[in-house]
Amino acid sequence: MGQIGLFDRENRLTELSEMGDPLEIINKVIKWKSFRPIIDKAFRKERKSNAGRPPYEYVLMFKILVLQTMYGLSDEQTQFQIIDRLTFKRFLGLLDEDRIPDQKTIWLFRETLAQAGLIKKLFDLFGRLLNEAGYTAQKGQIIDASFVEVPRQRNSHDENEQIKNGETPDDWEKHPEKLRQKDIDARWTKKNDEIFFGYKNHASVDAKHKLIREYATTSAEVHDSQVLETILDPENTNADVYADSAYSSEKIEKRLDYLWYRSRINKKGNRSGPLTDIQQEQNRKKSKVRARVEHVFAQIEAMYGGVIRCIGRLRAATKIGLLNLVYNMKRFAYLECHA
Repeated sequence: MGQIGLFDRENRLTELSEMGDPLEIINKVIKWKSFRPIIDKAFRKERKSNAGRPPYEYVLMFKILVLQTMYGLSDEQTQFQIIDRLTFKRFLGLLDEDRIPDQKTIWLFRETLAQAGLIKKLFDLFGRLLNEAGYTAQKGQIIDASFVEVPRQRNSHDENEQIKNGETPDDWEKHPEKLRQKDIDARWTKKNDEIFFGYKNHASVDAKHKLIREYATTSAEVHDSQVLETILDPENTNADVYADSAYSSEKIEKRLDYLWYRSRINKKGNRSGPLTDIQQEQNRKKSKVRARVEHVFAQIEAMYGGVIRCIGRLRAATKIGLLNLVYNMKRFAYLECHA
């Protein structure tokens, strides 16, 4: 069997385009160069020498993180798939003979962005680009949170208690190699008889476009209602705030009213009595809007497969931020194609 020629490659890419390559669509609608000024800030240190290979172009590396996030790939798998797949190469603007960043380079680039705290800034920038494209937040916002688990750890009861109290077990401090494998920021929690270990992705989604407008990352045990005010989007053209009954409290109702929002939070029954028929009907109407956020979290979970493989809140926040950003990119491409 002979080697694949230039025309064979182009014919295959044309075939993939005709089949609806989603990466090609995303590439066309997103202004990738807009991200460069923010990313440059993380790499301001000049190289001490001109010797050795020059660094990879930053927008290229950012697009690699987008690919990695979209398909739930490890650093090693990302390197392999870029080498192997024509659609990945086309998305990145690479030819077969071009050098491909290895897994260590990918890890280092992501780690540099994480340490510089730039993922939220990149997310916010894309939010402004969405507004410029005509997708302003409208028809109110939906507030909710989703568990994002990390690999579960086999700690003793005493070790878990120390971690919960903000302490590091003595045995771990004596063995740095063991401590490096332990996530002391993640937390256990229980909901509806299910046990979770990891973090939470708190998000505000606009009711019209189903785009994430604000988000925050916490450890898993933090109650949803504690983060509500942090993620409210003041730019939504409608004052309605939808949320499930987990956010229902007199304190939150008063706070929303003070901030000039209209509460559309589902009511919940209490010890004094169950919900009335009218309250149940009102909840059903609110839930028709609120349910849209479930589609958002379902698509995000489909990207990472239920577990993110990282250690520590900083890296978890980086991965969750990338998931939210990439979801918005995919959603934007969909909206543009169906406009």
